[in-house]
Amino acid sequence: MGKFNNFGGGGNMQNLLRQAQKMQDEMLKAEQSLSEKQVTSSTGGGMVELVMTCDHKLISLKIKPEAVDPDDVEMLEDTIIAAFNEASNLIEATRKEVMGPFSAITNGLF
Repeated sequence: MGKFNNFGGGGNMQNLLRQAQKMQDEMLKAEQSLSEKQVTSSTGGGMVELVMTCDHKLISLKIKPEAVDPDDVEMLEDTIIAAFNEASNLIEATRKEVMGPFSAITNGLF
C-alpha cells in the first residue's frame, strides 16, 4: 500500500467529480434564475420608475409627465441616475442572496 491510500481511491475521486458537476449544474441554474428575477426602483417620489432583471437588463422605464420640466432637464437626469443606482444595489443584494452558496467557487477557491 502506498502512502497516499488514505487520501482516497478512485471511487472517492469519482464521487468528488460527481459532486463538483452537481454543484456546477446548481450554480448554472442559480445564474439563470437571476435573469428571470426583477427589481423595481422608484425615485423622485414615484416620478421615475425602472425595472431591471438581476442580470442587469433594463426592462422598463416610466417617467411621469410632471417630471418632465424643459427648464430643469438636469433634475430629471439626476432622478433617472438615482433610480438606476438604486436598482443596481437591489440587483447586487439579490445576486449575493442567490449566489451566496457558490461564493467559494466564484472566488476561485476551487
